[in-house]
Amino acid sequence: MNSNKMKSGVEKAPHRSLMKALGLTDDEIKKPLIGIVNSQNEVVPGHIHLDEIAKAVKKGVLMAGGTPLEFPAIAVCDGIAMNHLGMKYSLASRELIADSIEVMAISHAFDALVFIPNCDKVVPGMLMAAARLNLPSVFVSGGPMLAGKVNGKELSLSNVFEAVGAVKAGKMDEAELSEIEEGACPGCGSCAGMFTANSMNCLTEALGLGLPGNGTIPAVHAGRTRLAKEAGKLVMKMHEEDIRPNQIITEEAFNNAMAVDMALGCSTNTVLHLPAIAHEAGVNLNLDVINEISNKTPQLCKLSPAGAHHMEDLNEAGGIQAVISELAKANLIDTSSITVTGTVAENIKDKKVVNPEVIRSVDNPYTATGGIAILRGNLAPDGAVVKQGAVADKMLIHQGPARVFASEEEAVEAIMGNKIVAGDVVVIKYEGPKGGPGMREMLTPTAAVAGMGLDDKVALITDGRFSGATRGASIGHVSPEAAEGGNIALVEDGDLISINIPKRSIKLEVDEGQLEKRRSAWQKPEPKVKSGYLVRYAKMVTSASTGAVFKY
Repeated sequence: MNSNKMKSGVEKAPHRSLMKALGLTDDEIKKPLIGIVNSQNEVVPGHIHLDEIAKAVKKGVLMAGGTPLEFPAIAVCDGIAMNHLGMKYSLASRELIADSIEVMAISHAFDALVFIPNCDKVVPGMLMAAARLNLPSVFVSGGPMLAGKVNGKELSLSNVFEAVGAVKAGKMDEAELSEIEEGACPGCGSCAGMFTANSMNCLTEALGLGLPGNGTIPAVHAGRTRLAKEAGKLVMKMHEEDIRPNQIITEEAFNNAMAVDMALGCSTNTVLHLPAIAHEAGVNLNLDVINEISNKTPQLCKLSPAGAHHMEDLNEAGGIQAVISELAKANLIDTSSITVTGTVAENIKDKKVVNPEVIRSVDNPYTATGGIAILRGNLAPDGAVVKQGAVADKMLIHQGPARVFASEEEAVEAIMGNKIVAGDVVVIKYEGPKGGPGMREMLTPTAAVAGMGLDDKVALITDGRFSGATRGASIGHVSPEAAEGGNIALVEDGDLISINIPKRSIKLEVDEGQLEKRRSAWQKPEPKVKSGYLVRYAKMVTSASTGAVFKY
């Protein structure tokens, strides 16, 4: 056992003494020590109930003969952090989560780990830690929130953001907004659409580190508690058989996860997180691979914000294993890949789609290609990302004049002030990993555009990123970013920008000679943040095109 290095032998008597100060008996100390990584807090709706999930995990560990020891991880609620300084810390928290788990796990020589995440950066941060530490590991998330209901219509958080834009446009009054505000988020769990948190929890299941049901069983269902107990029992099996994450999250597993990503129409943030997790696992997952998988994988689901269905509908339709089963029919899944519960083939045996409206067949998909596309061109030589499955058909090909802003705040002021018109291409620069710093998620401008009825008339382009709740022609992760002198820094008001999503292209229609003149005159702006963690983050973080990981 790994923990023997801190608890066995005469010289470890002081260590055992300190463990006994915790109330542990000799029998408990002798058993495998299982770290329970819990991101519970009283700030984030997706995490408010995780203490109950942790209790269930501990029961499972105890039933299987281990000693569970819980420790915390931080968690940011992206919705609450949105459109103020706090959002600069969201992506940056991912590295802190991974690093702090590494510190705790190695300092205390755990034998295995159960990870309990739920929200946007917590899931990838924990997956990065699992890959880095390579201790036997199992994931069980807190599960998705149920959809809210207002006047018989199902809603989620994205509807609240879009309603703000509708009020600003005079299409809705504040009383209606208040009603939506009251009803859209009915309780605990990760917000009910296929936003980043649920995307990553579903992909954890597809990668093989989460049990079947991890991504879709609602937070308030008893099945979530039973799943947590099974996770506790299962981690003991992983420990006994010495099955480690890097045997599970192989290149084939990442390809499986990307296929599921494309079929579900997941958040564009997965294009940041999957390469970062792969990096920790020693697997090369670049943007070209992502496009290759997208080009051959049909989109089978249209969940909020791209469609009317929510996570509870996906769960009732068969969940992620049903999606995998459907993709396997088209040979888009490596069914020999191993997971914490056996091979993929074993997991999907006899798994069927219950509702073909929620999970379409590979013969009748929403689109023949996946939900995400990587665009390239002189505006994004190293790539940009768009959730093509949530783009109106008439915006798949678009050319329009640039309306350029140096921050999210400037863009939101113009949008809310009715200064953006049909045909415009809103460009928000200096919001990348270094320039932000922290690569803010910008749901406010995209939701405002949608709420004002312009989501099929206006494109948004940024070196920052967009929420999984974003819909429309919103193109993010433009690389190289403006703060590193990328061409997005050189865009001026009135420049024509051509977007062709089917052809995977994004082009600034300015000749190279003119761009060179602008480049020679360009000066890097002063940092927006000059103290604290974000200063260190800006110095260490790499491009969005490489997952915004830290330089070693």
